[in-house]
Amino acid sequence: MTKTLIFLPFLLLFFIGCASTVDTANMTSEQRFKYAMEFYNDEEYDKAIQEFDAIMLQFPGNEIVDDAQFYLAKSRLARTEYILAASEFSRLIRNMPASSFVPEAQYNLAECYYQLSPPFPLDQRYTKKGVEEFQAFIDFFPTDSKVPDAEAKIKELNDKLAHKAYNAAVIYEKMDYDNAAVAYFDNVETMYHDTQYAPMASYKKINVLIGLKRSADALKEIENFLVKYPQDENYLKVEELKTQLEKSDQDTAKK
Repeated sequence: MTKTLIFLPFLLLFFIGCASTVDTANMTSEQRFKYAMEFYNDEEYDKAIQEFDAIMLQFPGNEIVDDAQFYLAKSRLARTEYILAASEFSRLIRNMPASSFVPEAQYNLAECYYQLSPPFPLDQRYTKKGVEEFQAFIDFFPTDSKVPDAEAKIKELNDKLAHKAYNAAVIYEKMDYDNAAVAYFDNVETMYHDTQYAPMASYKKINVLIGLKRSADALKEIENFLVKYPQDENYLKVEELKTQLEKSDQDTAKK
């Protein structure tokens, strides 16, 4: 009798659990989506992901599918599964180009790569991908309210790319690979002209060219610097270098 009384609460819980099981197989697409969204809104993203996946399998071609695809991607993003989220946002953009979710999906795709972007010394493939996807967002949806934010993030990512390129040039300079350093500094200035590293690269390039005794090239870069970066902290130093080089050239000509 005592053992029976002990097991009764467990049996009761079992039957209550069975009674509360939701029969999703017979739901309409709208009902199934609503059910999935309850998990999403409750931040039970693992269950939401299962339901959104099931909707796309159960109702192919249904108008609810792009909703399920979008919130599946958003669930991955909320779980910080950025690579998986990027894949899901890409799938929506590629397979459902007429969906009203495409602008937000494109922004969130870029955001995934933004979040994956590592510190500047590391491999910057995700940084470059982030720039590419944010630029695509701006190009395709120029009136979207998130465009200023996308522009700011492009600048941030480009600064990181410029920092890496500038750092590589400085390393070549320190190793006395001067011609390689000149090429890398030139690349920084060309590719990342709107970052803080462009005037820094130009200034470094001037000094390396002077060290190589390439006075004509150095003077050309000095003129470039003085025109482009009149507010730079090294402006007066560059003017002084110009004066010294011109005087040196004049002295050489007299000889």
